[in-house]
Amino acid sequence: MTKKPFFKKLGSHFTTRGVLAFAILTTLAACEQKSEEQQAGGMPPAFVDIMEMQPRSVPFSIELPATLSGAKEVEIRAQVSGILQTRNFSEGDKVTAGQSLFSLDDKAFIVDVKQSKAALASAQIRFEQAKREVQRLTPLRQNNSVSQRELDNANSSLEIAEADIKSAQARLDQAELRLQYSKVSSPVNGIVGRELVSEGTYVSGPEVLLTQLTQIDPIRVRFGLSEREQLKMRNDAESGELTLPKGGHWKTKLKLFDGSFHPEQGEVNFSDIRINSLTGTSELQAIVPNSDFSLRPGQFVRVILEGAVRENAFVVPQRAVLDNGLGKFVYVMAENEQGGTIALPAPVEVGEWMQEQQGDTTFNGWIIRKGLKQGDKVIVDGMARIFFPGMPVTLADNAQAQQ
Repeated sequence: MTKKPFFKKLGSHFTTRGVLAFAILTTLAACEQKSEEQQAGGMPPAFVDIMEMQPRSVPFSIELPATLSGAKEVEIRAQVSGILQTRNFSEGDKVTAGQSLFSLDDKAFIVDVKQSKAALASAQIRFEQAKREVQRLTPLRQNNSVSQRELDNANSSLEIAEADIKSAQARLDQAELRLQYSKVSSPVNGIVGRELVSEGTYVSGPEVLLTQLTQIDPIRVRFGLSEREQLKMRNDAESGELTLPKGGHWKTKLKLFDGSFHPEQGEVNFSDIRINSLTGTSELQAIVPNSDFSLRPGQFVRVILEGAVRENAFVVPQRAVLDNGLGKFVYVMAENEQGGTIALPAPVEVGEWMQEQQGDTTFNGWIIRKGLKQGDKVIVDGMARIFFPGMPVTLADNAQAQQ
């Protein structure tokens, strides 16, 4: 049997492996060349939808955290002294203006009224008597039957009697007022707190606090607006980019903890000129109707300020704005040197988030502050099909028309 030399067999082994390696390298080169050809234009275009940028005026709003407090915090006190006879409410009840809350023992006040009425009646009788005396002496004086001094005394008595009537009437008014004050009534609509004085207790007038009342219709909304945000809005207003509400009277909506909205809207009625050195904010206050008493003091809400307008703004749907880790950008449809349409990234600076009702749907979008110009064709659908910048794209409507 003839044996092949060892080196010949080894060379044959190397030859087989070399052929395999060459085949693999050739295949990889072919794939790389194919990939380059696809990137150069061989890949089919992605179907996209676009929105052509046109400047327009859009609502400008701000959402901030806020706390609620009663429009009025009222201390209920008796204006006269006496024995507290009855409490006419349940603690925590809704009460209306003029509703009786407490009653003092009014027997002594009723007696005072009766005495004052009797004193007034007596003064009126004396006045009528003095009046008749003047009427009797006047013609007698004309006939020189009485002296001038007698007539003057009669006129003086008439004037004194008239003054006595006014004094008696004032005492009666005071007695009736004290009788009225024996019924302690609510000055406003609101929620009454717990009683602080029990029935049967002697109340020494206004010095004793009976209960407290909180007016919650309307309710007060307090929140802070940062100095930075205010400065930014003022600069935008001066440049004509933003139109602010006249007199700073923003319209307000309240967003509750569960995301729902309070049905009634209010208005900002106060803006503090001072800046809090600890928080860097200035305090604002809004008054919001609360006819159903659903809002309560101490509650935390989100207040949405409305009424301003962003002028000449570009708005794109929220889904069109992407983030590559270095910043936000959108894809813009543009033409390449060969006349084809491709997707190019455009860095943008976003402004406020906005919502707009369009028929039965809600449009969620970003206001673009920088990076776009009028006529730019921003890709709003189909971004997931764009695998790299410069990829060919075509409008989905055109593709469907060709089918």
